[in-house]
Formats: sequence, C-alpha cells, structure tokens
Amino acid sequence: MHKKILDGVIAALLAVSASGVWAKCNDVSDTDLENAIAAAAKAKTGGYGLKMWITWVDETGMVCRVETNGREGPFAGNREWLGSRVISAQKAFTANAFSLDGYAISTANLYTPVQPGGSLYGLQASNPVDASQAYLGSPKLYGTENDPLVGKRIGGINVFGGGLALYKDGKKIGAIGVSGDTSCRDHAFAWQVRGALNAHPGAGTVGITTFNYGADGTVYSAAQGNLLPNAAVGDELVMGSGTGGPSTYWSAWAHPMCPNSLPFANAGNGTLMAP
Repeated sequence: MHKKILDGVIAALLAVSASGVWAKCNDVSDTDLENAIAAAAKAKTGGYGLKMWITWVDETGMVCRVETNGREGPFAGNREWLGSRVISAQKAFTANAFSLDGYAISTANLYTPVQPGGSLYGLQASNPVDASQAYLGSPKLYGTENDPLVGKRIGGINVFGGGLALYKDGKKIGAIGVSGDTSCRDHAFAWQVRGALNAHPGAGTVGITTFNYGADGTVYSAAQGNLLPNAAVGDELVMGSGTGGPSTYWSAWAHPMCPNSLPFANAGNGTLMAP
C-alpha cells in the first residue's frame, strides 16, 4: 500500500515537472509578456516589419512560453517564418546560458568572436539543439500557451541579434529570444520587450559594452573614461562590419549591419555604432 502511494506521489511530481509548471516561470506573467510584445510591435525597430516569434526561458534554460505576434497554429508559417520559432528558443537559451547575475551578454555580442580565427570559434556548435525535443507535438499548438516547446530544454547556440537575458532585483531570471526579421531588428524588438518588462540589467550588472579588458590589460569602462559611446546596459548590439572591421577594440564584439536598420545614435533600441 505504502509503495503504491509513494509511486503515485512520484508520478504526480514527474507529471508536474514534465508540464513545465515551475515556480521560476512565474517571474514573468503571461499577461505582462503579451503586453510587452504588443508594445514592442508598435515601436520603431527597423527591418522589414515582419511578424515575430518570442520565446522566454527560465534560468535553467527551460522554455516557459512561446509567443508570436503573428498567426498561431499549423498555418503560422504562412504569416511568419516558421524556422524562426526554434531559432527564437535557441537565442533565449544562448543569452541565458552565457549571462550571469552580474554580467550580461546578448547573442549579438557573440557574432564576431565565433568567426574562424576568433577567440570563441566553435562555440556555436557546443550545445546543439535537441532535435528529438524541438520538433515534437502538434503544429496546431504552435505559438499557444501549450506550444510543444514549453517545459523542454532544447538547447541550441545562436550568434546573431535577438537574444537577451532578463533581470529582476539584480538577479538573472532567464532570457528571451526573438526571431522573425533581420537579426538587427530581432535585437531591437527584444530590447523593447525587455524594457517593457522592466527587466533590463540593473545597477551592479555590466557586460561586453560597459566593462571589458583589452589584450594589453586596459580596462574599458565608464570609470576609466573609455566606455563604448552611449553604452549604458552592457549587452547592446555593437553595429559594425562584424568581421573584425576597423582596428578598434570594440570591433572584436561587432555585429554586421542589417538591411533597413534605423540610424541608431544611442542605446534607445539597444544598438550602438562601433567607433
């Protein structure tokens, strides 16, 4: 009898875990996320104005929610890029996997260092997507609260704009990934979503653009007076050639220019110009 009761309790716990009902997913409510996406869709973010996929993961990399501001269900791919659904999850996983409570890194920051000869070459192959999990479930549920990705850790490393870590009270609470347009617009859209959620890195958190070291040991920070112009948060997209570009320190973290990008002059959409 006791064994049957114990087996029942274990089965119930496993069912809860499998369904993705984790307390950490409550850090961002469905309503707040939907409102933030709606606000981002109204903002000027450049690109082609296409519909987006937005995935958010908790700090363990588990998918909490998959949203689209386009069409849900089996015909979603007729209105927005279907391939971007899994890409958005990759971006969220990446931003969460390589950001910390005190240090934020966006997927956009990783573009140049993973190119051949770069300091992080090969990173993009380090945590491949678990295809056995990523493509399960009915397409009827794509983009809904029961999207088949929810409750799974599908992995994947993505190294262009669109993935940002989320913060609350100085702690990383996971990340969002946005995909569906140019990678620069994906980043700008994600920036708007994060801003609407009031989940930008706070005081005490730095990143690639606000605190770093040069090869000669030079500290690049506001305190040293050589901060990347207009950098304020730490994981802004550094707009440049994306292939090393000019021989400046910041080109080591540059991201390529994108078609129809807005002429960003500051961090309003999380995008900076390399000096």
